[in-house]
Amino acid sequence: MRINFAHLRERSTSGGDINFIVFEANATNGSDSGRAEVLQDLTMRARRQGLRVDRSALAYSEHGPTRFYGSRNLVDYLSKRGVPRWTHSMDV
Repeated sequence: MRINFAHLRERSTSGGDINFIVFEANATNGSDSGRAEVLQDLTMRARRQGLRVDRSALAYSEHGPTRFYGSRNLVDYLSKRGVPRWTHSMDV
């Protein structure tokens, strides 16, 4: 299965840079515990590929608009900005 994701760096409100990843994925069972496992697995895979990840989130559609799951500040940011363009993909 191929997973699209965006790996981006933005200026944080505290002045430093934050490297974050947004994965186009969801848990097969649709539960928060399942999403937490998927997010942790994908984040670790991205780090093993040499990507720096400070925060991560999932972007998925469930009965309508795109929803986000992950780091609270990142989810808040994405909820205002929307889904970024996918910059990478990985096979899982």
